[in-house]
Amino acid sequence: MFPRPIEQQSQAIRIGYQVALPIALFLWLLPLIGVAITSVKPASDLAAGNYFGMPSAIAVNNYAEIFTQSPIGQYIWNSFKVTIPTVIGTLVLSCLTGFALGIYRFRGNIWIFFMFVAGNFVPFQILMVPVRDMTVNLGLYNTTTGLVLFHVAFQTGFCTLFMRNFIRALPRELIEAARVEGVSEFRIFWYVVLPLMRPAIAALSVLIFTFIWNDYFWATVLTTSKETQPVTAGLYSLNGQWIAQWQLVSAGAIVAALPPVAMFFLMQRHFIAGLTLGAVK
Repeated sequence: MFPRPIEQQSQAIRIGYQVALPIALFLWLLPLIGVAITSVKPASDLAAGNYFGMPSAIAVNNYAEIFTQSPIGQYIWNSFKVTIPTVIGTLVLSCLTGFALGIYRFRGNIWIFFMFVAGNFVPFQILMVPVRDMTVNLGLYNTTTGLVLFHVAFQTGFCTLFMRNFIRALPRELIEAARVEGVSEFRIFWYVVLPLMRPAIAALSVLIFTFIWNDYFWATVLTTSKETQPVTAGLYSLNGQWIAQWQLVSAGAIVAALPPVAMFFLMQRHFIAGLTLGAVK
């Protein structure tokens, strides 16, 4: 049912694996390598048609120009203003809903849970027009608040699925013992369940931070100005009016990718623990 470990395969398969793995890794990283090389090319190289070759000189000043010739600092700040409240709001709601759906057994539990999960199966393109019209009618179009509220509403379904399944795997005896002692339900959640959810919270924090930070579709649909656009939507402004400054766009893309990468490495231990908890006895 499960694939055999590579160590138990024949020598030919092991050699093929050792050869194919670095090739696959190189192909996977090739677009990133191309963006990194383009980010240090002089503008003259791109003007001369040197799109795929090595740069004639290392133009590190491209990284300084994106901050002096564009409002990328404002775009990055906008991304933080959208991402951090979304992560906090999503985690708070999903912890509460996951606790309610994972602990309490009542008629209709599975149907409420299904409603949370069902929204994740609706394609973004179908929601584009009604969501845009709703934000316009509510006065939330082209605002950070509108973007945050939408992301919180849409991400809570996936996070509830994650939290509910995580909580259902916890020892129920802990909760029953607390109830016998007369502890209130909120205190059970706060002092018994929530500390055990830390690995799951850390894993979801990294996932949701990455999802929201890298979102491009809704950033372009629900925002239009540099005061509200996240960095993914604002990168296009790095192109000039009459010429495409791809060296600046590439440098901006590298800078924009640093926060989620830093977030992952800072939370790596908790992230892996949260994903693998319960995988083995």
